[in-house]
Amino acid sequence: MNDDRSNKRLQMLEKAIAAGSSDPFVHYARALELRGQGALHEALSALMEVEARFPDYVPTFLIAGQVAVELDQPAVAHEVWERGVALASRVGDEHAKSELSQALDTLR
Repeated sequence: MNDDRSNKRLQMLEKAIAAGSSDPFVHYARALELRGQGALHEALSALMEVEARFPDYVPTFLIAGQVAVELDQPAVAHEVWERGVALASRVGDEHAKSELSQALDTLR
């Protein structure tokens, strides 16, 4: 799935990060591009970096858990989704809390 447009998007995002972008979406979008290219381990690592650098960026948690499931790492997915539910509760994001709770239910 490595098409030229995807590679160019990834390169653009990596340049922005190297230039010091502090926009969490830029870092998150890089992880999504990696996932889209099938680089799941790199995508999960990138998502963990997003969580470490931008701990209140709620979208990170659902996708990180999904990638962990794709990598057959349900324990990692469970931990990530639980942290996401706690964050969504803390910031009052009921939609994300619901999505993350539903994701957790799939592991039970």
